[in-house]
Amino acid sequence: MNITAFIGSSRANSNSEQLADYVLEGIRHQKIDLKKIAIEPINDLRHDDNGFQLVDDDYDQIIHAFLTSDVIVFATPIYWYSMSGIMKNMIDRLSQAIRDERFPQLKEKLQTTEAIVLAVGGDEPYIKGLPMIQQFQYIFDFLKMPFSSYIIGEGNKPGEIAHDEQALMQASILNKQLKARIYPI
Repeated sequence: MNITAFIGSSRANSNSEQLADYVLEGIRHQKIDLKKIAIEPINDLRHDDNGFQLVDDDYDQIIHAFLTSDVIVFATPIYWYSMSGIMKNMIDRLSQAIRDERFPQLKEKLQTTEAIVLAVGGDEPYIKGLPMIQQFQYIFDFLKMPFSSYIIGEGNKPGEIAHDEQALMQASILNKQLKARIYPI
């Protein structure tokens, strides 16, 4: 099973990245740190006569990850009660990617790629992070991606996720579930 974790924080070694590390501990996976790759904002040309144009950036790396992964982990801080801007920018570009004639199989592949969301925030995240989880649900529904689970954690300053016992317990359970699927007894 191939797993890719998209890290959507602008902070190095962020709480959301640490939560992803807990979930994926001991599991072979690819990690793509969105702040380290160039992704141009979408220029919405869906209704233009010529359609979308190729963009000179690193987004093909994102498409390749979707095409080669069985599970995608979206790890993001909760910024202003939503996903981070760099994560949203990546999601927005999916509008273009699913229409990209170079990758005709992408739309179908997404329908078999499991989605997991990990989010960490500092302002009552268990309640105020729920609209963001619902937003992800709508995104996955549109793409027909199976949305298997999410974890919301609490942390503001660097490293504070390590003190959220509930999120760490959920991460441990999800880690065991993923390992059981990868390494069945």
